[in-house]
Amino acid sequence: MQMRRRTAVPGRDGTRPRPVSRRGVLGATLAGGLAATGGATGAGAAGGRREERPAEQRSGRPRPSAGGAVRLRWLGNNGWEIRIERDGHTRTVLIDPWLTRFRTGTYTPEGADPDTPVTVDKPLIDRHGLRADQILVTHGHYDHLPDVPHLAATTGATVLGTESHVNMMRAMGAPEEQLSVVSGGELLQCDGYTVQVLPSLHSMVGEHPRVPFPGTRPAEVPPRPRVISDLVEGGTLAYRVTVNGFSIVNFGGSNFSEAGLAGVRADLVLMQPGGSAIHALVPRMLRALDHPAYVVPTHWDDIDHPLDEPARDWGGLDSLRRAVREASPGSRFLVLDHLETLTL
Repeated sequence: MQMRRRTAVPGRDGTRPRPVSRRGVLGATLAGGLAATGGATGAGAAGGRREERPAEQRSGRPRPSAGGAVRLRWLGNNGWEIRIERDGHTRTVLIDPWLTRFRTGTYTPEGADPDTPVTVDKPLIDRHGLRADQILVTHGHYDHLPDVPHLAATTGATVLGTESHVNMMRAMGAPEEQLSVVSGGELLQCDGYTVQVLPSLHSMVGEHPRVPFPGTRPAEVPPRPRVISDLVEGGTLAYRVTVNGFSIVNFGGSNFSEAGLAGVRADLVLMQPGGSAIHALVPRMLRALDHPAYVVPTHWDDIDHPLDEPARDWGGLDSLRRAVREASPGSRFLVLDHLETLTL
């Protein structure tokens, strides 16, 4: 499919009261160009599903499931749906599902205004008809957390996040009994798969590298978040979902903890562009994960455009593609479009 080009926009440091650019938040290595994804069949309507395409298996790697399938669908930004189908049953894991995509101006030259109101479009979310057994929150920023309380209420899912994430979700009305505080290191046995919580790190950006909208919300439930700067990072987690020996690892930021990945391997990694402030991010991450068979980019689209339009590259996709090719030439780089599904 064809996608429109977008001009690179310089990043900002993301500190209040200055506007925040997601290019800055991700610490992007600025490189122009936009790659066609391939395999998609036009823009899908909200709640629709694009044509599914299978992933070829690299020799020596296990298939995800016996008598079933694993389907990976991109919900835009770092939002992912993992559907595990086996023995006539479907289990679903959501990661950072953010469908509202309220306009922030993140990719404009001015960047996102920290005083942008936080909104949750419940009818739009409901039109997607998502189901979930678990919802995994990587961190608390405005493009990751706001829709989760409503999705928890409508799906009955267990929601995993740090104490800060959970407290911010409590402030937004998430069902208390469904919230589970995790710290990194937990390995949860689910119905036919496991979820491993991994300690991780957020991107550091700016002339004096630091985490945008930093801070925590421990102990007490804060006031309901009103503007995007109220949704602080709150610690960052990564997650590994494993089905029949096949592991999918997702990172919510352009950084990671090398110690947190000790003994962790992946068959497929959901990796973000960016991370220019982090030393040798791509080769270090891929080496730590034992050079996954598949690298699928995440968090590469301009979030001011809705999911029923083709994804628009904010400018980091080609840089990530090149870095993966150089660091792990045996890994297959697969790019999904909005709402496109990859069958593993």
